[in-house]
Formats: sequence, C-alpha cells, structure tokens
Amino acid sequence: MNKITPCLWFDDNAAKASGRPAGSVLMMAFRLEGQKFTVLNGGPHFKINPSISFFVTCDTETEIDKLWKQLSSGGSVLMDLQKYKWSEKYGWLQDRFGVAWQLYLGNKNEVGQTITPSLLFTGRQHGRTEEAVRFYTSVFKDSNIVEILRYETGEIEPEGTVKHAQYSLNGNVFMAMDSSLDHPFSFNEAVSFVVDCKDQEEVDYYWNELTVGGEESQCAWLKDKFGVSWQIVPKILIEMLSDKDSSKAQRVMMAMLRMKKIIINDLKKAFNS
Repeated sequence: MNKITPCLWFDDNAAKASGRPAGSVLMMAFRLEGQKFTVLNGGPHFKINPSISFFVTCDTETEIDKLWKQLSSGGSVLMDLQKYKWSEKYGWLQDRFGVAWQLYLGNKNEVGQTITPSLLFTGRQHGRTEEAVRFYTSVFKDSNIVEILRYETGEIEPEGTVKHAQYSLNGNVFMAMDSSLDHPFSFNEAVSFVVDCKDQEEVDYYWNELTVGGEESQCAWLKDKFGVSWQIVPKILIEMLSDKDSSKAQRVMMAMLRMKKIIINDLKKAFNS
C-alpha cells in the first residue's frame, strides 16, 4: 500500500482526467502503472503547474513515442522530445488538464517504479532541493537518499545546486531538482501529497514534523517550510466518509470541516452521535 499518494486538484474535470464520465466524480483514487493517484473537483481556487511533475521512465522508443503523442494532444510542450547530452530521448510537457509529465527513455528497473513524482525548486525555493530531500528523508520512516547530483562550475545553473536528486520515502520513490530560471509558477495546493495514517499517533507525528516552519490549513491540509502541500489523513476518516449510512458520513464531514489537524476521537463522536 502506498504511504504517500499524489493528489491532483481540478476545477470540474477530475472525471475526464481519470477516464470517467463528466460530472461523475467529486473525489476518487486510481492507479497508473502501480502509482496511486487521488483526484478531486475542488473548484477554481488552485491551478496545477509544472512545479510538481511526474517522471515516466519508458523502456523503448515505441513506448515513449506513443505516450508522448497521447499526453501532448491538446497540451503544451515545455521541452521537446529529443536527444539531449544526458538522455537518448527525453521530453517535458503539460497535458490538456495541466498535469506536467517528464518522459525519459531509460531502464525502469534502475528507478524501481514507472511513474515518479518530481519536485522543481524554483523562485524563492531555488537552492533548497538538498535541504528538502534531507528533511523529508528524516521525517518519513524507512527512507533513504539514492543520489544527489550537483551542478559544477561552468554549467548552466549555479555551482552546487541540485541537478538531479532521487530519494525514497517509506518505499515511495521521488525526484527533485533546482532551477534558477524565471519560472512563472511555484508549489501550491493543486498538487499535494496525502499521507495515509493508521492512528492518531501517526497523524500527530506527521502533522507536527511537516508544519515546522510551514503553516497549518483546514481539513487535514498543511504546507511545509518549502511550500509543498500535504494532507495528513487517518484511514478511519475515509472509512467513515464512505459509510453506507449517509447521515453518519455527513456528520463526520461537518466535523472534519471545522478541524485543521484531524482529531480521530472527535470524528468518532460525530459518527456515533
């Protein structure tokens, strides 16, 4: 089971993005090549941007070409699909829903998963990639840094900043990099990470750790000190909201809407009242 799940915030097209009929989805989860995603229709408040993208490792040219054609249809190209000094074939795009994908011709076994969330530290966060990687791997259990490659003197980015980092959080592989370019975007709530928690102790731990230097928000949401959004969600909350007794589920929903950090005992009181 994935401990950490990317959550994509859409205006009203989450259903289309997940392959469901229009208007049929408020919130849902699905898997792509083993990677779990959650999508929700949250309204027009936040827009997905390339600060968090999804790195897809393809084993063959046929695979990468087909995927590029499908994802780029109706979307926009950020970097052309072609050969680069560091890759036989690579491209970066936003699909028609705004989700950013990096396609790379390589070896899936070297990464360990086909789709990998990738964080781009730019603007005020530029130069903080290594700090973030070390912070995240200290917070999550069973984590490790696979590699950190830094820019050298004479390269296009400032010396010592991170060209590419790969790390694992509780079995979930992530990537990250710095960019000093003047990008018109930064981290926001449109792409967040849901942390699945078994009990209140876990909720308290991740909430307390990830809000250090960051900020609390409503309904299990927070921003860490780098501006990345997280949702700290106990498993029992999802079970209660999915209960066949709609009145119980509604009471739990109303209780949750009054919370910042989730308090499981208060949810239980609402459920059983």
